[in-house]
Amino acid sequence: MPPSSPRAQQHATRAAFFIPGFATAAWAPMVPFAKAKAGLSDASLGGLLLCLGLGSLLAMPLAGALTARLGSRRLMIATTALILLALPLLTLAPTPLALGATLFVFGAGVGAMDCTMNMQAVAVERDAGRPMMSGFHAFYSIGGFIGAGCMTGLLVLGTPLWLASLVAVAVMLLVALLSAPHWRPQRILHDGPMLALPHGVVLFISVLAFVVFLAEGSMLDWSAVFLAEIRHVPRDQAGAGFAVFTLAMTAMRLFGDGIVERLGRTRTIIIGGITAAAGFALATLVPSFAMALVGYVLVGLGCANIVPALFSMAGQQRAMPESIAITAVTTLGYAGILAGPAAIGALAHATSLGFAFLCVAAMLLGVAASARSLARRLP
Repeated sequence: MPPSSPRAQQHATRAAFFIPGFATAAWAPMVPFAKAKAGLSDASLGGLLLCLGLGSLLAMPLAGALTARLGSRRLMIATTALILLALPLLTLAPTPLALGATLFVFGAGVGAMDCTMNMQAVAVERDAGRPMMSGFHAFYSIGGFIGAGCMTGLLVLGTPLWLASLVAVAVMLLVALLSAPHWRPQRILHDGPMLALPHGVVLFISVLAFVVFLAEGSMLDWSAVFLAEIRHVPRDQAGAGFAVFTLAMTAMRLFGDGIVERLGRTRTIIIGGITAAAGFALATLVPSFAMALVGYVLVGLGCANIVPALFSMAGQQRAMPESIAITAVTTLGYAGILAGPAAIGALAHATSLGFAFLCVAAMLLGVAASARSLARRLP
């Protein structure tokens, strides 16, 4: 196969980010149907949903090692195939055991794809010689919007769930067929054990990623609860908080590469951390629905470009091989999304949800304060 052009590789990398974003969002409207088919209670559903996260967390380190043997393109094709196979099977699982096993496989495909596509993105960005990571991550969010809208629309029109899932699979398959020839085939160096623990600057980057992903997870799981229970917003309107947060994040990432090019990654992290912290503080301290929405917008704008900048820095450091470093950032970041909201819930139970949000704001200020120290540790 002849080598593809840099521009084709850039477009193909955007498509790679689109696929898992589309897949996970397409699954969300299917959850109530899967719950009913498997005869689950709310508590048992919550436990089974952990299988998705567990599959992702276990697959991420494995993906880092497999890139050295198979190369990025082969692994991304394999993980995409895993996602496309598992999604329709989620509509057919008749028992809790079958649903849990299928969620584990689906999560493994998404997690391995997340890890591998970020390795590819670092390489493509490095060859381009300019910031591109925010734009790549924007396509994950775009995939989420389209995936959720596509699946919800089909279900509203009365499409059988199994057929709606096959339509979603067809969309992702078309994207993959067009982009896979331009995914980079090279094997990424993985000189070390599969499950090497991050250390030095890689651990530093990973902890910052954990905090930012925790903030994003807080918006996903707790923004509507805060509006409904603390601001007494009607439940059917409380979802507006997460909607404006997501829209703000997606829009900022679409313009993020130009912003990072002008400001540099360090100042982008500083300004982003302060902006997101101010958003949490505004939403928490000002007793107004409108101001809470403004706060959520600020959180989205602030968080948008921090994680892409951290992934670029993980590719820039020399303390650990690139594949291990990016695997660590991806895995700890994903752990922030999974464990963070649970920690927020425990803290809110012991104190209040408002206090828990202010603690997240303080951690984001810590991210901003750490940016210059992080930059000094990079070559």
